[in-house]
Amino acid sequence: MSKKLDILFEDNHLIAVNKRAGDLVQGDSTGDISLDLQLKQYIKKKYNKPGEVFLGVVHRIDRPASGVVVFARTGKALARMNNLFRDREIQKTYWCIVKEMPLPEEATLKHHLVKKESQNKSYAYSKKQKGTKEAILDYRLIARSDNYFLLQVHLHTGRHHQIRCQLAKIGSQIKGDLKYGYPRSNKDGSISLHARSLEFIHPVRKDPVIIKAPVPDDPLWQALTSEQT
Repeated sequence: MSKKLDILFEDNHLIAVNKRAGDLVQGDSTGDISLDLQLKQYIKKKYNKPGEVFLGVVHRIDRPASGVVVFARTGKALARMNNLFRDREIQKTYWCIVKEMPLPEEATLKHHLVKKESQNKSYAYSKKQKGTKEAILDYRLIARSDNYFLLQVHLHTGRHHQIRCQLAKIGSQIKGDLKYGYPRSNKDGSISLHARSLEFIHPVRKDPVIIKAPVPDDPLWQALTSEQT
């Protein structure tokens, strides 16, 4: 049974949802109900659409992460959104919780990543290696509690597990991320990584769009982000 969707933005061309940790963006071999399938059902019912509903998957975020995911409702919007992502004309902002504060508190990280398909894991190197791709992100510390730190991350590239891998490389693994070396899992199986916002020029209307996703309903997330806008 599908859960109620948290729709963040909707027009004739795009629809965006706040993905819960654990939800699949697009169907895979698990056979679990995915967000794109739920959204197709939602659109079909809301607009009483006959036949197959078009919905284009523009991008994905990791299954154990949460946050904003945008889909295209028309072929034109899909092609143009794909171009925006390819040309890095979309500003992607993430929030994540770490136990070990990175030093300095604000920096740009540049690594060379390679994905190991058999492990569904990426590895970061300080210098270019055979088969690696350059990965660049900016991070800064924006809040802290007694035991944890909230980082804001802007991605310049879109590599597999990029934030998880690069932060682990500098010793600041994301809370709950066992795959990248965090010692304990989160109770709900999530990792404390949240796609906070997307900013871009609308592919059809050409006006600025900012889509923000509220953080999970979790005491630590709520405490660390209570003063953020």
